[in-house]
Amino acid sequence: TLQHYFIQSNLRMAELPEFKSVNSLIAKYCTKEKWEKYRDHKTATCGFTLAKAIVCAVELDNQSNGVYAGDWDSYKDFAEIFDPLIQEYHGISADAKHTSDMDVSKLAGNVNPAAPVHSTRIRVGRSIDGFGLSPGITQEQRLKVESLFKSACKKFPGKLAGSYYPLLGMEESVRQQLVDDHFLFMSGDANLRISGMEREWPEGRGIFHNDDKTFLVWVNEEDQFRIISMEKGGDVKGVFTRLVEGIKAVGDSVKEESGKDFMLDEKYGYVHSCPSNLGTGMRASVHIDLPGWTEH
Repeated sequence: TLQHYFIQSNLRMAELPEFKSVNSLIAKYCTKEKWEKYRDHKTATCGFTLAKAIVCAVELDNQSNGVYAGDWDSYKDFAEIFDPLIQEYHGISADAKHTSDMDVSKLAGNVNPAAPVHSTRIRVGRSIDGFGLSPGITQEQRLKVESLFKSACKKFPGKLAGSYYPLLGMEESVRQQLVDDHFLFMSGDANLRISGMEREWPEGRGIFHNDDKTFLVWVNEEDQFRIISMEKGGDVKGVFTRLVEGIKAVGDSVKEESGKDFMLDEKYGYVHSCPSNLGTGMRASVHIDLPGWTEH
């Protein structure tokens, strides 16, 4: 069972576990030599171990990376394993440095108004320095992150202002409305469950959205924060503009509350639990209508 595995991973595991995801990057880079070097190490922030980091590739057969970080320490302490994996996945050199430009004025063009775009969504992940990432975060740390956000979000300015809805103790009417709005994140994802991200579920998790329902923050899902801007139609520039404003509002408010910044690594950019999200942590998407697709 998962609980049994996490108990085992806290003990000294003499042998490198067998990977079910034999073609994953972690199976390539977590060699017997590296395993023996790092198997007993625990990170300072969360006591995270290499056994916990690789558990998804051990338990599941469908992983591409197959590894998660439990805290910023994981990327540093297990760098001999993470660095080559990250470099191969992202196609970057060993001496690459993160660069990012969130200047809205440089965004040229937009979606053709005639295109059948129903909605546009852009999100990023962010995490507060000094706390664990979701696979490794302690219960106390997770509650502290939520508490910081609950105070911080009350200071969001103008059209970013809204309400926070904790998952724990959520009223059915609120839950149903969040489902209807397609805002609610759920438990049950295999990666999140096996990697330890759903420990003490649903405590410490929640959803914020502004009054216009165009700006959202998921708290303590795969990352401490998933900051989301969305609206009907194809105004990518408008959605991106709101996202940039929202990231700043979350960062400034959290800094004011805690004195802490987002985790920002000079080499890999904004720190996320999954190496695939390192960098800007950004994903943009549109929902479109494909004529004839639903006829049959």
